[in-house]
Amino acid sequence: MTKIAFVFPGQGAQSVGMMTAWGDHQGIVKDIYAQASDALGYDLWQLVSEGPEARLNQTEITQPAMLCAGVASWKIATQHSEIPDASLMAGHSFGEYSALVCAQSLDLESAVQLVAKRGRLMQSAVPPGAGSMAVILGLDDEAVVEACDQVQDGIVTAANFNAPGQVAIAGHKASVDQALENAKAMGAKRTLPLAVSVPSHSSLMQEAADELFEALNSTHFSMPKISIIHNQNADIAHSVDQIKQLLRKQLYQPVLWADGVRLMYAQGIRCLIECGPGRVLSGLTRRIEKSMQAQAVFDAASLEKTVQFFSEY
Repeated sequence: MTKIAFVFPGQGAQSVGMMTAWGDHQGIVKDIYAQASDALGYDLWQLVSEGPEARLNQTEITQPAMLCAGVASWKIATQHSEIPDASLMAGHSFGEYSALVCAQSLDLESAVQLVAKRGRLMQSAVPPGAGSMAVILGLDDEAVVEACDQVQDGIVTAANFNAPGQVAIAGHKASVDQALENAKAMGAKRTLPLAVSVPSHSSLMQEAADELFEALNSTHFSMPKISIIHNQNADIAHSVDQIKQLLRKQLYQPVLWADGVRLMYAQGIRCLIECGPGRVLSGLTRRIEKSMQAQAVFDAASLEKTVQFFSEY
């Protein structure tokens, strides 16, 4: 039997209507969003299915919306006997919270309240327009770090080590712009500003992380039933206290996604199933480990394709 891991995307793949193509499974999706709506005090499903897009793209809305999308996709996928049980889980950025729910470490209601608060704290940590993020393609990790270190003014740092030759940076907007110029001068193939104003996983999020930690400490966690590889250290936590510390640090320290996938491979994982909208993590997988397979589950058609894949694997 192939050893698999379920992985959950972070912010950026959201879109109006993203969870409306589940056919016979649509009721499961709506039930999960109904639970979240009760916990949040507003109709999250209406925002996801009808918009407006500008509101869905607000960080405090996006994070619970995407969390529910990941949990619903996972719940539907695991009802199919052809899809093996997971040996490990991971989530990119706040996708860790989706993994924690699915691994029974955190209940859905607590998770959506936490990520909504996380989104509010992140948005308020930096004035609108003052922060930014961008992706640098075609430089190794050390060169990206150097491109950031060369910037004299403001804060800019490597934020997401996503795959070899793909690193996101974050910080003050002017500092990010300067780091991109440095990267181009060092031979970067391409630089792509991201459509976000929140400089996630940079030291500008330190104060937000400390406030989030208060909420984490007042929330009940259990040890996950399925081990989770965390972003902050690309490793598995061994206590609830450590999980909370890792979630705090993750907000202002880099996401070590590539290292986490390498650990999965070292532990025998040969296929990832990405649960939630888009194929971002699936696309990164072979750039990290060429022999690793990846499937994505985000609607009825992609579920059918994944079931077929495992039927023939």
